[in-house]
Amino acid sequence: MDFNPDSELPSYRTDILKQCGYKILQQQKNFCFGIDAVLLADYAKSSIKKNHLVTDLGTGTGIIPLLLEASTNAKHISALEIQSESAQMAAKSVELNNLQDKIKIICGDIKSVQQYFPKGQMDVVTCNPPYMINEHGKQNPGDSKAIARHEVLCNLEDVIKAADYLLKPQGHFFMIHRPFRLSEIFVTLSKYKLEPKRMQLIQPHYDEEPNMVLIDAVKGARSRITIEKPLIVRKQDGTYTEEIEEKYKLFPAKD
Repeated sequence: MDFNPDSELPSYRTDILKQCGYKILQQQKNFCFGIDAVLLADYAKSSIKKNHLVTDLGTGTGIIPLLLEASTNAKHISALEIQSESAQMAAKSVELNNLQDKIKIICGDIKSVQQYFPKGQMDVVTCNPPYMINEHGKQNPGDSKAIARHEVLCNLEDVIKAADYLLKPQGHFFMIHRPFRLSEIFVTLSKYKLEPKRMQLIQPHYDEEPNMVLIDAVKGARSRITIEKPLIVRKQDGTYTEEIEEKYKLFPAKD
């Protein structure tokens, strides 16, 4: 089901992505993108080659497709989002940047991914999924922020099962998540024959425990994982580290 952004939206703001200069529409009352989306796009971009097909699951307002289009030579990027208002803003952002030939926004459910895509056609799948198990904390099931943060409409296995369906053999699945769920993540990836090949922990400060983890899993690969040097987000004075500043700079121009 293609999504046609032809209706009016409630009040929104237009932000400029300093990584690439593209414009993105967002609403403060809904879930706006954060550093996790930027880090995920940066982690995935080196594996996206010319003529690759890419899908972003649970795209929100389309931040990851915009960043990946700006920084890779992907042939096409599709994005799936269940919340119609977020999908509408994502589609309008695609139009605003004249990227309709490169990015397609689909309003649909990850659990019904087979309705929107053929099996085994994607080279790369990305996802910044809800981190929290639905029972953790109080939330309104109809609230857009709750849906983005908690497993209200989909869970970890739904996401990994969808990635398995979409990917070609040796295709890459990139995900950012919480370290406290790593055991569950590895077990579920193994169930769907997605082998973790790289992992990078992210620490808010050098002396704090990691609060995010980046994972690169390959469909049908042999068992062997590289644990990369942790990424430190902020210096003692609260400013971004040089590594993070580099990731927030303009993405390199495409060939």
